[in-house]
Amino acid sequence: MSTPVTDDQRCSVVSARLAEPMPGTAPLARAWLVLEQPGPYGRVALTDSHLPAEVGAALSRAIEGTRTAVLLARTTGRHADAHEETTSRRFWFAHSAPGGVRMRSGVLQDSVLLRPELPDVMRDAAHGQLPPWGTKDDSPLLLVCTNSRRDRCCAIAGLPLAEGLAAGAHAGRVLEVNHLGGHRFAPTAMLLPSGNVFGRLDLAAATEVLDAASSGRIGAMGHLRGRSSAAAPAQSAAIAVRLGHDVDGLDDIDVLRRVGEHVAPVPLSYVGQDDVAELEVRHVDGRTWTVRVRRVVSALPDRSESCGKAAVPVVSWAADEPVAAEPWA
Repeated sequence: MSTPVTDDQRCSVVSARLAEPMPGTAPLARAWLVLEQPGPYGRVALTDSHLPAEVGAALSRAIEGTRTAVLLARTTGRHADAHEETTSRRFWFAHSAPGGVRMRSGVLQDSVLLRPELPDVMRDAAHGQLPPWGTKDDSPLLLVCTNSRRDRCCAIAGLPLAEGLAAGAHAGRVLEVNHLGGHRFAPTAMLLPSGNVFGRLDLAAATEVLDAASSGRIGAMGHLRGRSSAAAPAQSAAIAVRLGHDVDGLDDIDVLRRVGEHVAPVPLSYVGQDDVAELEVRHVDGRTWTVRVRRVVSALPDRSESCGKAAVPVVSWAADEPVAAEPWA
């Protein structure tokens, strides 16, 4: 049960004051379906919003176990409860894993989301095969979490950010969304189609993210939480390489693990052995680094992960300095 908190006790305020590490905290999904749905969102937006009940239920069933996630989105500048009955809606569907990044967008009929093959569509999307809905979309899209029903920090910090961006040069490429996780890092946002997630953004940093993405780069890397298609230790390893070696291409590195005598992708469920992960980060230009990542219980004071929740220890994935190396076999 949550309890009331004052402004200086809000989870994002406390986390920022403690300088809690952000690397390795991005939500996990290899593909993202974003559906436009005006109006308010409850804690579980698919079934607690103005989205038709049968559509929300179908989506909830279809994404189970697929590593594809669904977000509801709305434009800024309208009252949260403004909505109208409709049987179609705008969508953006992105595959965000390294080497296969792509996105399609357009208008989708709700009837498509009620077809029995929807679970197969979601499963295929996570493996890189998007359905032939809409058209190819190469423009970066920034999704800002503003849902106060999940955490008040997202509305207090996220809404002004979304409004500021929507009033600037990137109007039309910024949407409010129902949930990205990591309330304590609000304002938090995700960039599609790459799936890079950012925290503690201000207007200047978020504008830098969108400006850089337009030329295929990651901006404001000090705000990077990780990439959604990578497990937490792999997110941390990638950020260590990016920050330590000025690697800013949106899709220029991949993280691998050793399996016997070979290397393999890092599954989203990966947590290493005894909370230690030995990983390899490869750049498309051939440069390679080995990175040791450890799960660390911090000496920082306990803090809440969400406003009103009980305080818990700060746990993070800490990456050692990357070491240049020859690629593993």
